[in-house]
This record gives sequence, structure tokens and C-alpha cells, in this order.
Amino acid sequence: MERLGGTSWLNSIRAVIAERSWFQKSLLVGAVLTAIWMVWVPSELHKRTVFDAIVLIGGPLALGATHGRHIGWTINRIAIRNAILLSLFVLPFYLIGSTLPTIRAYYPMWQTSLALGAFLPHAVQLFVLALAAETYYRGLLCVGVKEIGFKAVFISPIVYMIHHASKPPIEFLLSGPTDVLFGAVDYHSNSILPSVIAHGAGLVLLDWLVLREPLFDPTGLLASLEWLPVPL
Repeated sequence: MERLGGTSWLNSIRAVIAERSWFQKSLLVGAVLTAIWMVWVPSELHKRTVFDAIVLIGGPLALGATHGRHIGWTINRIAIRNAILLSLFVLPFYLIGSTLPTIRAYYPMWQTSLALGAFLPHAVQLFVLALAAETYYRGLLCVGVKEIGFKAVFISPIVYMIHHASKPPIEFLLSGPTDVLFGAVDYHSNSILPSVIAHGAGLVLLDWLVLREPLFDPTGLLASLEWLPVPL
């Protein structure tokens, strides 16, 4: 009887899920995945890369595949053009950010060096992390549900900021607007390619720059930004 009762309980859950719309299922799966990530995400880079690939890439892709939906894993001419434009737009932020004391104290998040044998595997893993993040945030929670209209762009900023709570204050402050910007570009591209390229290349570039001497003396910049409510 317990087995039958358990089976009945599981069938009830499946029935409830089956009755949900694609949008509702996306949000439900998104909530489950972010809970799993926040509880069990490992700290070591290679373990983190595998974990994120399974949870944040595998989860959304599996949901999309079982429902005949694409979640932004497409490449088109508009996406390629927008990937270039978005990367160029965010480039100055990474260049300037690499000179800020709080950023240089925090990055690289995982130990590496400028030696090719050390930095190349490090860069590849950073790109995988970027692909995983964009598959979840801009894929599952934006491009994947674009049927609800442009408001899909505003689904994930709060969660994205929560996931950046441990980062330098200026990065946390900018994470919400960045999420909206990346989401808007991907939404209009019907692809996550722009945010994957901009995010992945930015992470690699930032680590490479922080491992070197600052591009310029940030003293003047820091003085001009004293009005910001966060330390730089």
C-alpha cells in the first residue's frame, strides 16, 4: 500500500507539472536549478566547470529538448553581428575595471598564471562557465520564454544579482543592469551567442589584464568616482 501511495503521489506531481504552461515550467525548473546551484556548487574551478555544465547547461537543454523548444542555442547573422557589437560595448568596462583595486584584489577567482600552459586551460574553463551562465539566465529565462514578450528580459536580474553578492561591490551594483542589457541583446538576436561571447571573452580578458600591471594609473578615475556609494 505504501508503494501504491507513493506511486500515486508521484503521478499527482507529474500531472500537476504536465498541466503547467511552458513559461511556468521554465520558471519552475529555473528555481530548482538555482537552488541546486546555490547549495552544491563546488569551489574548485575544474569541479565547478563540470558542475555548471551539468546543472546550468544540461538542465535547460534537457527541458527544451523534451518540449521541442530552443533556448537560444542557435547561430544566425544577427546574433553574430550583435555578438561583435556587444563585445565592443562592454570592452571598456573590462579594461577600466581591471585597474580598480577591489577588482584586482578579487580576480583571478582561481589561481593561474600568464604561462600559456596554465592560462589556456583556465581560459577554456572560464568560457564554459560563461556558456553555462548564459544558457541558464539568457537562454532558459529569456530567449526560451520570449513568447511572453520583451518583459522576458526582466525575469532574471534579481537572481543574477544575488549570485553576484560575493563579488566586488561595483560588480554587484552593475550586475543587474548587465543582466538586462545582455538579455535585451539576446532577445532581439533570438540567440544567446552575443552574451556568451561578450561574457566569456570578458572573463578571460579580465583575468589576463589583472595578472599584468594596470593599463593606467586609476588614481584620477577613482577620484572622479568618489560619489559612488560603493568602494572601488
